[in-house]
Amino acid sequence: MKQLFLLFLICAGNFLAIAQKTYIQCGRLIDGISNTERNAATIVVQGNKIIEVKDGYITGGASDNTIDLKGKTVMPGFIDCHVHLEFQYSKTSFAEGFREKDADIAFHAAVYAKRTLMAGFTTVRDLGGTGVNISLRNAINQGLTDGPNILTAGTAISATGGHMDPSVGLRDDAMRKTPGPEEGVADGRDELIKAVRYQFKKGADLIKIASTGGVLDLSNTGSGVEFTIDEIKAVVETARDYDMRVACHAHGTEGIKRAILGGVTSIEHGTYMDDECMGLAKKYHTWYVPTLTAGRAVGDSSKVPGFYPAIVAAKAAQIGPQIQKTFAKAYKAGVKIAFGTDAGVFPHGKNYLEFQFMTEGGMPPVEAIKAATINAADLLGIKKERGSIEAGKMADIIAVSGDPLQDITTLSHMDFVMKEGKIYKQ
Repeated sequence: MKQLFLLFLICAGNFLAIAQKTYIQCGRLIDGISNTERNAATIVVQGNKIIEVKDGYITGGASDNTIDLKGKTVMPGFIDCHVHLEFQYSKTSFAEGFREKDADIAFHAAVYAKRTLMAGFTTVRDLGGTGVNISLRNAINQGLTDGPNILTAGTAISATGGHMDPSVGLRDDAMRKTPGPEEGVADGRDELIKAVRYQFKKGADLIKIASTGGVLDLSNTGSGVEFTIDEIKAVVETARDYDMRVACHAHGTEGIKRAILGGVTSIEHGTYMDDECMGLAKKYHTWYVPTLTAGRAVGDSSKVPGFYPAIVAAKAAQIGPQIQKTFAKAYKAGVKIAFGTDAGVFPHGKNYLEFQFMTEGGMPPVEAIKAATINAADLLGIKKERGSIEAGKMADIIAVSGDPLQDITTLSHMDFVMKEGKIYKQ
């Protein structure tokens, strides 16, 4: 009898917790869809979902919570489509790559994840690491640590000698094993198919490839082409079999063109995207994730003696400033743009800088916010669940003082952060 009574109390408590509502009173509301603000509105949250958005300031019953954000601008939680939560670049990064164990990486990643959430980014797409990012996602989902909702590519894939080949620039016997498909290094259709399937097996949500070299690797050029169109198609087709999307790191023009023709979902960085590439991106509905903050950061760091190895510094000085010019041109051309920063190349938690650089490139503040909300959710395939403040969506809600449509720098400080109905900052 006592056990039945205890079970009743537990069930009653759970019911009350589910039935309880939270009323968030918003001075200004940017919902992620409209190009204008909505004044004096109330968001009603129950459990982890938004159940209603009402005009005026509404309060609930005695058992409900009311949160007064009348002096704030309330928005959907931001989505960063390009982060690397496992690391944060510094002068010692190359040496740390040889010293740190997975456990070391995990402890750092947990700190970076929480810092990202506190900055108002309630969802991120992690585009490559050791695979610790998969464990981090799982730990956050299980409530073991705080962080954003994560969609992760696990370990990114490139060709032998390519951007993600960890043996580039090292002597032949520097590694215990020559990297292969399991480590994200693959050549030809068969190896690439195996590499995709291996990431699926590990638990990745999506696939990332590199169709050109990169800035922070030890290759001679960041724009050289890595894969044929046929190889890229092999990746895309295999990923599609597992309902996975493909993001593609690409700086050089030819690598961008091949990636679009190969069917990737998004181009990351796109530094030397020309008119032909932009036309193809529009034709094939390919997303562009510019990572302006990373471009600015590597350009600035290249001027600091010893910050990068000489071969990296030369590429950073050249590629960094070009990304901003390409973004401005792509926006005017009507290419679909989603927000992404490449956080980890610069300190986590400063993702908000991307908004400032996007507006400097000619994008209106409201469009920059939509790039980090509804457009980013569309790119990630989660538009039905996140990216806007609407009934039925996850209660990912943030607030700042001031009006970001008048002063975009107000996004640098979050006053309120809610993820999936739970308050993390108030």
